[in-house]
Amino acid sequence: MEFLSLPVLFIALFILIIHSIETLAYAVRLSGARVKLIASGLSLFNMMVIVSRMSNMMQQPFTGGLTDAAPEGRKLEVVEEQFRVLIGASTLGTLLGIVLLPTFVALFSRGIIHLSEQGGSVPRLIKLGFKNDLYKRGINHFAKPGRRYLTGINFKAIPKRLFFINMIITAVYTIGVLSALYAALIVPDRSGSATMASGLINGIATILLTLFIDPKISVLADDVANGKGNYQELKGLSIMMVISRLFGTLLAQLIFIPGSYYIAWMTQFFV
Repeated sequence: MEFLSLPVLFIALFILIIHSIETLAYAVRLSGARVKLIASGLSLFNMMVIVSRMSNMMQQPFTGGLTDAAPEGRKLEVVEEQFRVLIGASTLGTLLGIVLLPTFVALFSRGIIHLSEQGGSVPRLIKLGFKNDLYKRGINHFAKPGRRYLTGINFKAIPKRLFFINMIITAVYTIGVLSALYAALIVPDRSGSATMASGLINGIATILLTLFIDPKISVLADDVANGKGNYQELKGLSIMMVISRLFGTLLAQLIFIPGSYYIAWMTQFFV
């Protein structure tokens, strides 16, 4: 079982954590609107996004090492199996984030309040947490996701177009690095061009998220904080967005190979 080697499991764990963090970032906006501290919540949201994006960049060299270590003559077969395990880890990470969403909405609500009290200093907030054993009290905020959490949400009012856009962007972002590395194996004479395409793909996916997804949720969060919007509507939209992320990681399994061949075809225009 070459596709379940120790390096693959290590990278899979790393990717699981990354996608859990990105999914839980949706909880920050909910928490900010809940305690009516949108600006403080936004700073915490940006911090989580930066951590997840940086972590994603850190795992790229290790993922590239899998293609180098794959046995000659069977590289495409072995690497495809390994990369599908990594895509599966992104699905599990997103699912974990969904399960923990109610808990982290409560935790982030307390965290945003303490962050505001500490003058916006994250290091002071972390120090306060360990000094006052706030991390132990956080266990009391654990909440199981269930039907009660969905009470009052009208999912029919949530724009379906936004759901599918987020799903597609998530799928592209999930396979950006993996498809580029696989494309480098398909066209070894243009491997450099194929590998560097990953940055372009992830960059475009990030821009699309910023253009189409983030503004809608941010405006709704502002309305809730200002008393003009409905918190249940914001919660419903956030839940639908994390579910669309989950479907996006599943879609990534389907477009992984076609995406790789598309990148391989595109590299002929770069040389």
